[in-house]
Amino acid sequence: MLASTLSALTLSAHRAGAQPASAPAPPARPILLVPDGVFDGASDAVQRGWVVLVRGARIAAVGPAASVSVPADVERIPLAGTTLMPGMSDLHSHVLLHPYDETPWNDQVLRESLALRTARAVNHLKATLDAGFTVLRDLGTEGAEYADVGLKEAVDQGIIPGPRLFVTTKAIVATGSYGPKGFGVEIGVPQGAEEADGIDGVTRVVRDQIGHGADWIKIYADYRWGPRGEARPTFTNEEWAAIVRTSMSSGRPVVAHASTVEGMTRAIMAGVEDIEHGDMATPEVFALMKQRNVAFCPTLSATESTTRYRGWKKGVDPDPAGIVQKKAMFKAALASGVTICNGSDVGVFSHGTNALELELMVEYGMSPLAALKAATSVNARIMHRENDFGRVAPGLLADLIAVTGDPSKNIQALRAVQLVMKNGVVVRR
Repeated sequence: MLASTLSALTLSAHRAGAQPASAPAPPARPILLVPDGVFDGASDAVQRGWVVLVRGARIAAVGPAASVSVPADVERIPLAGTTLMPGMSDLHSHVLLHPYDETPWNDQVLRESLALRTARAVNHLKATLDAGFTVLRDLGTEGAEYADVGLKEAVDQGIIPGPRLFVTTKAIVATGSYGPKGFGVEIGVPQGAEEADGIDGVTRVVRDQIGHGADWIKIYADYRWGPRGEARPTFTNEEWAAIVRTSMSSGRPVVAHASTVEGMTRAIMAGVEDIEHGDMATPEVFALMKQRNVAFCPTLSATESTTRYRGWKKGVDPDPAGIVQKKAMFKAALASGVTICNGSDVGVFSHGTNALELELMVEYGMSPLAALKAATSVNARIMHRENDFGRVAPGLLADLIAVTGDPSKNIQALRAVQLVMKNGVVVRR
């Protein structure tokens, strides 16, 4: 009801000739950023003695200080002791969730109002931007209808601070496979995603979510609905073909939640662009992903966080089976050469601590430099936005951060954010 009312008001405003508000304009004066080093998002080393010139919303020049022509009216921002790099991106977030050790998922979906969840999400977006993440892909509102679309519009119009948002609205599940669960069979409860079945059904729901503002379409390829509560595939090959065909015809890529071999295989063969989680992935599955140019978001942080919520003390207790499996899976992914993106499942754990995923990638075997690329240029390529963000290069958007130290040597330097610039505007210093 709220979503439809807001849509009607927006349509009425446009018909009346009203123009939407716009984000704050970049400074009129050019800005020269002078750090100790620059990681451009794609190179194999941090460049020392480089500077970055920003004019308006975009990067005008980058390179050794002596090679950059500096205008007389430039504003210099010294950043001693820092590394300047592209703003980071997290391709698996849930801005309308908060940590499960604060409130269980069922209670968030069933007991928290849409207004409360949206208000909390405003704080989540600010915390994320302050932490140096200038791009988020939100993979499902988990029962909060189309609130992600409104939040995206509020960020774009400068009403609230936050990263650039790419949204999937409700996400799509097979009927009976998702939750909340645990209620009497005769009791109907709201679901955390939108149910769909059959070729006609999935086609209609994909189109409906696109019509409500989805940038990507997210599908649950499997879920814990087996006879013993184990994860099992959901949609058939025929349904998958209809989903991808419908979504791609509108220019929207498809992303799949998948943890089982069969669920991943069906999604990959149907033409999804990336797989989320992949807990049970085998070397053969990763080889298929690489062959078909499907990226992989391992969401290591979600597994570690939910395991801690169940009482595991990292570094004190032995690794439980789920952590052992996740580490082995990630090792196989690295060995396969599959494209690995940075996507954390933040919302399961605290917003603004997104760098945890990159720390775990390094802990589990990825080099710090590869992790930095995953969070910048690799993610931008996965999002088909490599000409907009993800690198420090002339012509790209001036979405830049400065962190104390050198994250290519110590990934934990990403926690020490000293400056955040988005669209050429300094939003944290």
